[in-house]
Amino acid sequence: MLCAHKLSILRGDNRVLVDIDLGLQPGQVLGVLGPNGAGKSTLLGALCGELSPAAGEVTLGGRPLQDWQGTERARRLAVLPQSSSLSFGFAVGDVVMMGRMPHGTGRERDAQIVGEALQAADAKHLAERSYLELSGGERQRVHLARVLAQLWPGGAEQTLLLDEPTSMLDPLHQHTTLQAVHRFAEQGAAVLVILHDLNLAARYCDRLLLLNDGRMHAVGLPAEVLRAEPLQAVFGLEVLVQQHPERGHPLIVAR
Repeated sequence: MLCAHKLSILRGDNRVLVDIDLGLQPGQVLGVLGPNGAGKSTLLGALCGELSPAAGEVTLGGRPLQDWQGTERARRLAVLPQSSSLSFGFAVGDVVMMGRMPHGTGRERDAQIVGEALQAADAKHLAERSYLELSGGERQRVHLARVLAQLWPGGAEQTLLLDEPTSMLDPLHQHTTLQAVHRFAEQGAAVLVILHDLNLAARYCDRLLLLNDGRMHAVGLPAEVLRAEPLQAVFGLEVLVQQHPERGHPLIVAR
């Protein structure tokens, strides 16, 4: 399990994250919400080891994150940043195959996993295309397939961190992407996903963390976090919170 203990991050003299206590649960999707500048991407950077804490620590499987090195860590932890790009015209299948580099499972098994990961990301039809020919949304789905392939098929010891994986996607692929992420968590992996769309978060996340000014404003089930009062306090937005007529999760409507 990936955990943050009293985590604080400095940028210059400014504390951009303060006293974050958080544990990602196997089999669950944790959605991270908050306005621009709230510290969402900073939190992801700290959880993957890209940023060093000013205080506190991050642990993976009970060990300090910095103690996990190379392929050992790559088999347990995968990260999809806000933007991923390549400047070479690799075939899409080869891009996704990069996710299998930490493993020694053999080319036949790796090819099978690449196909399954592409299918999960609704990108299998792109497998023979040049990466450079793809649209921004198609590239985003390819990189999702790459990080899924890195941890495929998922399990209780693995963690996936995603920074705005739906930002360039059309409405259909926003849903198919988060459906794939949730199915991956159902295999046992712990998933953290940064989102801006409150209704997507309500539908696909098991728990939510609401950040504001680098601090944890609220954490809990979607029905506990997505209430009018905290959403107005954090986003400055007046909303009506209703119940989805079919699924029962919160449905957020701007007033």
